[in-house]
Amino acid sequence: MASEILNGLTQSLGYQNLTIMALCVIAGIIVGTLPGLSATMGVALLVPITFGMHPATGLLALGSLYVGSMFGGANSAILINTPGTPAAVATTFDGYPLTLKGEADRALIAALVASVIGGIIGTLFLIFLASPLANFALGFGPAENFWLAVFGLTIIGSLAGKSITKGLIGGAFGLLLALIGLDPVSGYPRFTFGFDKLIEGINLLPAMIGFFSIPQVLNMMEKNDKYIASYTERKGIYKKTIIETLKRPVVLLRSSLIGTIIGILPGAGGNVAGFVAYNESKRFSKTPKEFGKGHFDGVVTSESANSSTVSSSLIPLLTLGIPGSPVAAVLLGGLLIHGLTPGSKLFTESSEIAYTFMMGLIVANVLLLILGLIGTRFFVKTIAVPLHYLAPIIAVLAVIGSYSIRNSILDVFVMLACGILGYFSMKFDVLPAPIVLGLILGVIAENGFVQANLVAQTGTSLATIFFTSPITITLIILTGLSIVTPILLSQLEKRTFKQNKNIDIKK
Repeated sequence: MASEILNGLTQSLGYQNLTIMALCVIAGIIVGTLPGLSATMGVALLVPITFGMHPATGLLALGSLYVGSMFGGANSAILINTPGTPAAVATTFDGYPLTLKGEADRALIAALVASVIGGIIGTLFLIFLASPLANFALGFGPAENFWLAVFGLTIIGSLAGKSITKGLIGGAFGLLLALIGLDPVSGYPRFTFGFDKLIEGINLLPAMIGFFSIPQVLNMMEKNDKYIASYTERKGIYKKTIIETLKRPVVLLRSSLIGTIIGILPGAGGNVAGFVAYNESKRFSKTPKEFGKGHFDGVVTSESANSSTVSSSLIPLLTLGIPGSPVAAVLLGGLLIHGLTPGSKLFTESSEIAYTFMMGLIVANVLLLILGLIGTRFFVKTIAVPLHYLAPIIAVLAVIGSYSIRNSILDVFVMLACGILGYFSMKFDVLPAPIVLGLILGVIAENGFVQANLVAQTGTSLATIFFTSPITITLIILTGLSIVTPILLSQLEKRTFKQNKNIDIKK
């Protein structure tokens, strides 16, 4: 295995492969930065171009674009509060507040370094622990997916802002949006209001673009400010921020492990990983109340988690032929057009190509670090664009991005409706994050629950399906802890405050 890894690294460092990978990383950053141009779309467009390449080179190109696009979503999330990809939603929580504080460069550098570290950790798991992790992923059935979604929904308390009640209202509304479309049991349309195209349901990307982009545009139009925030280039900020990020090994490792585990589960992906990792970092933080106000750890944890899903989503694909994410599904097509069959044969008959691809993902992350540090000097200048120019640019990109997903004008109207709703909901302190979380997890929860019910009709008890497997029991315990812990900490904080107050009075 050591010789195959070394040979794979040597192949990926070849001049031709390195040049193609660098170009694809740059293309991926651009694709990820632009709202609506998701990693899935970018990789899908690249697949036909790789047909004439050597199989290893073609896979390296696809993997590099995937790596670049996953980080690219952080650029727009941090600078204009509009995540370029669904996986970067959690990055907006602290990334944009840092921009408003005049620390956009610090947030971008932290996101880049965390993305690279998360990507490398995820790739190491892919190289050395692919088989056992793939077997673990097979243990996730409908009931496990349902409880994973329920566990994810408990995060709403962390995203609610000033009021947990309003956060729950936002989450409930997101769940209602997830119900639009065909009933998974009867196949009957629900809440489509006569629009046939809504039978497919609310697409996440137009909704996400609407909830984050349009309120931002309207807020820009309301302001009398000339720029989003003031920014002055500071000497030594690159070295200082890199060191500051590396001094958080626990946050980086914990978030990367969460992203790796969630990344191997089909249907979850970087967006769920970012939310879960963010919640756990907030739970273990000494300053949890600072999250959402420009906390450095918030950016680090989100980006390390979603980037680690890039490689981990390929674990079930390469070992079992089961894609762990939409991008992995497109990569499956890339493997097949090059005559490669995922599974044990890939590692026995085409081991050179397989290990070149996996080692190439590490090289791609190193290239991302180099190119990202160079690009940050240009990305950060976005906030120097006057608002009367920036607002219409964001609006146009939002419309183009929404339309390009399915070439449907209905998606544009969905985006605008979600945007107007998001704008007025923010006026009442109902933040868009819980709504988007409800929309993401509502689909996973319903599908898991319905499929588990169908399995129960074969004779297995429903209680047995939902409450007996080790994974479901673990998720139920985690769900209970996630609900109870904030309440207990809040009570403890109030008790400590009262005790300190009494001591001060006695003095």
